[in-house]
Amino acid sequence: MRSEGRVAALRRFPVKGLSPEALDAVEVEPGRPIAGDRAYAIENGPSGFDPERPAKLPKVKFLCLMKNARLAGLETRFDAATGRLEISRDGALALSADLTTEAGREKTAAWFSDFMGEERRGPLKVLPAPKGHTFSDTSKGVLSLINLASVAAIEDFAGAPVDPLRFRGNLDFEGFGAWDELEWVGRDLLVGEVRFRVVDRTVRCAATEVDPTTAARDMPVPRLLQQRLGHADCGVYAQAVTAGRIAVGAPVRLV
Repeated sequence: MRSEGRVAALRRFPVKGLSPEALDAVEVEPGRPIAGDRAYAIENGPSGFDPERPAKLPKVKFLCLMKNARLAGLETRFDAATGRLEISRDGALALSADLTTEAGREKTAAWFSDFMGEERRGPLKVLPAPKGHTFSDTSKGVLSLINLASVAAIEDFAGAPVDPLRFRGNLDFEGFGAWDELEWVGRDLLVGEVRFRVVDRTVRCAATEVDPTTAARDMPVPRLLQQRLGHADCGVYAQAVTAGRIAVGAPVRLV
């Protein structure tokens, strides 16, 4: 097993289910996800989310690619400094709203109510994450790491290109063998000079079936993994143990 690679990409997803924001570098804190990752979610009907006692809820309580493939057809941009979300559809600006204000969140919810059509299970509502909370698929304060060699192995399974964005990772890395990451649970990584502990393998869901460019549900990734490997795991969750800056191109070392 190889012991060193490099960071190939960094990203966060400001609004759960919508487009990623590419990052050149980011500061991380122990036990915390990337700041601003999954900072908003769009509730698809009443979810029971309590901002006074925030807790992880099933992703299907919100708009998400697992159930709502059409989201991938939107080009979204979020300005963290101003809180403004912009959505383009078919190359034209369709929405611009300030998610830091109630009026802006209501405007966004109204737009998505029309866009989602029959996929609405009830009133839509844009929820801001309370301080210390993230609308991630896990309640642990982690980053999602994707091994590009494992993505290449899935391409071999499928006989077709596989965009790593199907896996919506925070950090893509290269230089290791396919599926090496699945053996790292309980071990530490150095990303640059920041120490991470790998805490879990990532079980893939139907969101990975959706092409992030065309929005077509065109590849049964979880089924391919089950057929070829006997499980649906690809990538791992890792928790920062120390604080610091990580950047694209930084070495990734197994320690």
